[in-house]
Amino acid sequence: MNLITHEQLDMLVFAAHPDDAEIGMGGTIAKHIKAGLKVGIVDLTYAEMSSNGNVETRQREAAEATEVLGLSVRDNLGLPDRRLSVIAQQTDLMVAAIRKYRPRLVFAPYFLDRHPDHITCSRMAEEAVFNAKLRRYMPESPSWTVEQLIFYFINDAHAPQLIIDISDEHEIKMNALKAYRSQFMPDGNESDWVETPLTGAYLHNIEARDRLLGQAKKYKYAEGFIAKGPVALNRF
Repeated sequence: MNLITHEQLDMLVFAAHPDDAEIGMGGTIAKHIKAGLKVGIVDLTYAEMSSNGNVETRQREAAEATEVLGLSVRDNLGLPDRRLSVIAQQTDLMVAAIRKYRPRLVFAPYFLDRHPDHITCSRMAEEAVFNAKLRRYMPESPSWTVEQLIFYFINDAHAPQLIIDISDEHEIKMNALKAYRSQFMPDGNESDWVETPLTGAYLHNIEARDRLLGQAKKYKYAEGFIAKGPVALNRF
């Protein structure tokens, strides 16, 4: 699902599974695309271990969500679901993606989450961002230094360091999430449907969390982020 090649992105979002990025920062993605920035998502796995749906269905859903958001790029590294590991064979693929798309900012799941794959993806992203800037690491491709690695929330709510007002983009976010019908609602084949943390009121819970994150600044909806170290700003 690679929509562009060798074009620099402003923002590159790593996600362990298709739908992670939309859950955590779909509104922020939509907001920056509306502003003219180029944003891409690189999913690490095809989520082949998901209890509902299958790889083919999930890829169709990811393509629909990609269109809703207006992404410039969506890639999948094809790493094994539930077997993500901070090893060179896996993180080097992320290094290659960073060097290919040369993003100014990289986003990854927050490092505290109920899903082990999200935590591992977070650690892998840190390794990849660091290694991507080393000119003698994988010297066959030019090094690239990312300005900032920023973490987004998926399943759990934490006190954010930064919040983004997504009041005008929340409908786009929810429409992108509704593309993942296999994960959030029965598809008519009840015999093959099982309840998971994503079924039931999960979409309502995301909306409630986004409302809660916006309260402090009187935004209708917001998404929260955390960065390790100082966040550089040109002006307030």
